[in-house]
Amino acid sequence: MADKIFKTLDEQIEILKSKNLIINDVDKAKDVLFRENYFFINGYRRLFSPITKRFENGTTFEELYATFSFDRNIRNIMFKNILIVENNIKSIMSYQLSKKYGYKQSDYLKEANFDQDPLKVRQVRDVLRKMERQIRSNSKHHLATSHYSNKYGYIPMWVVVKVLSMGIIAEFYNILKSEDQNVINDYYKIDTDTMYIYLQMLSNFRNMCAHEDILYDYRPQKQIPNTLCHKLLDIPMIEGEYIYGKNDLFSLVIVLKQLLTDSEFVELKNEISYEIDILDGKIDSVSLDDILNRMGFPSNWKLIGKIF
Repeated sequence: MADKIFKTLDEQIEILKSKNLIINDVDKAKDVLFRENYFFINGYRRLFSPITKRFENGTTFEELYATFSFDRNIRNIMFKNILIVENNIKSIMSYQLSKKYGYKQSDYLKEANFDQDPLKVRQVRDVLRKMERQIRSNSKHHLATSHYSNKYGYIPMWVVVKVLSMGIIAEFYNILKSEDQNVINDYYKIDTDTMYIYLQMLSNFRNMCAHEDILYDYRPQKQIPNTLCHKLLDIPMIEGEYIYGKNDLFSLVIVLKQLLTDSEFVELKNEISYEIDILDGKIDSVSLDDILNRMGFPSNWKLIGKIF
């Protein structure tokens, strides 16, 4: 296997041209490649070359970069809203546990406070150890945790949650007693199994956003359950499975629809719609339907805002 060796900007330009990409302004393209990285820009070619490694006839560098910029903007929109939900979940969780079990680690992290199913004993201990490690590693670097640790000798749950990853929060939710899970479930009107899947999906997408990975056509392995949104949007099915909104970007929109407030979701929908319209105006080689299909968005996706 040949090594992937360093290529100069001029060489990168020639590689893109050899793949049938039209570059109208070489200097501008080189500036973009220098600032944004050839590897990441070229990663969006799938939209313009779904079968071969060559771009479809007429594809321009401007269109490729517009797709890159579109994905970045969508990623920022999603990240912002995932963080809103993350903060809400952490707040509700810490309020319930602090009220019920106490505000010191020695109180709220007792094994007896969590699922007592014998099959979950190992999982409970594993999650609590992970939490304790994160508390120790962050107590010296996070301002609030450092303050409480140094001044009081403990860190309240409502402070601890700020330094816990979304992945840990999902695991933590899964070991809560059912009555504590239901406090969260009842607020969002979602059952336990669905909420756990949603938290895992949010953690997955959050990581994609935080690391600036390609998001618009990302397909995680885990799927969300069928929802009222799938039914009322009349999303097509193949072999009994919905073709959109299960493990694509639209599935994240469905999750956020159920976890954000109405006003927050309206803003999210409007921001996504704006970015799609902007991209549609900058791309001629690919149709809007092709873009939406890559994202897992049905053509009538905007109607999700009218579903309650």
